[in-house]
Amino acid sequence: MSVSSVNVTVVLEYRDSFTKAVIKNVIVVVLGISINYINAALIHTFHNHQIFYTNPRYILILHLVVNDMIQVTLTVVLFVISYTIYKINVSVCSIFILLALFTTENTPLNLACMAVECYIAVCFPLRHVQICTVRRTLMLIALMWATSMLSVLPDLFITLATEPLDFFHSRVFCLRETVFSNPLLIKKRDITYIVYLVIDWFVIFYTYFNILFTAKKASLDAKKARNTILLHGFQLLLCMATYATPQLKQPLLLWFPKNYSDSLFACYIIAQVLPRSMTPIIYGLRDKTFRKYLKRHLLCKMSTQ
Repeated sequence: MSVSSVNVTVVLEYRDSFTKAVIKNVIVVVLGISINYINAALIHTFHNHQIFYTNPRYILILHLVVNDMIQVTLTVVLFVISYTIYKINVSVCSIFILLALFTTENTPLNLACMAVECYIAVCFPLRHVQICTVRRTLMLIALMWATSMLSVLPDLFITLATEPLDFFHSRVFCLRETVFSNPLLIKKRDITYIVYLVIDWFVIFYTYFNILFTAKKASLDAKKARNTILLHGFQLLLCMATYATPQLKQPLLLWFPKNYSDSLFACYIIAQVLPRSMTPIIYGLRDKTFRKYLKRHLLCKMSTQ
């Protein structure tokens, strides 16, 4: 799976030593807590200042941050389970995987929507207020979740229809492939990922080059928007590693048979952790308005201690 297969898919013959397992788990848990702590500070700042409630850009940022917090929490939990409990109930595993897939697929959709919002703000500044309203932004977020659900839920329905009831009471190593193992689902997954990537990259390139053309003859804001689109593209590039991981597993096993678990751990960090660690930096600390209110919140917190 894009979430749990990268999740140190350690079959018994490739299991790490105790020391290495502890080190990897400590790294993952510390990174997960750090990312969620920063994201929680951004959410708190958003919640306490009315200015963010009426701006579609900040609503999309908030959705991305909340989505990332859910995704990071789930993948860290799955990672730790893969080293400790090893096998869990199929029904519980299904819930973890479905939620992780929803949030994983939401990320590139959210990035594409944010790129379009930047494009409208720079290229159609006079119409931005009419086009990008709070109501339409909330509808767009609902559409993201609906798209992710339409992509992922067929896995559950086909599995329910093809697997015996006893299967859902059994225990498995929690991977997408072990729970949703029908070959048709793997083909569907690959096609879905290709469609997602084509659409997302088309949006990124289209918005970037239009903003680039505008930035040559416009303000500093347009140039900043162009740089933001570049960061969207870089984050999306890291997210692509999630989609490429299922195809990489077999080559990694052939190329690095003695370090297979280390290769999967590197994939997990690159595909799952790095893109989510960029979110608070790109869309929180880098934003002047957000940074101003965040500093005010942190200073007030320090003064009360």
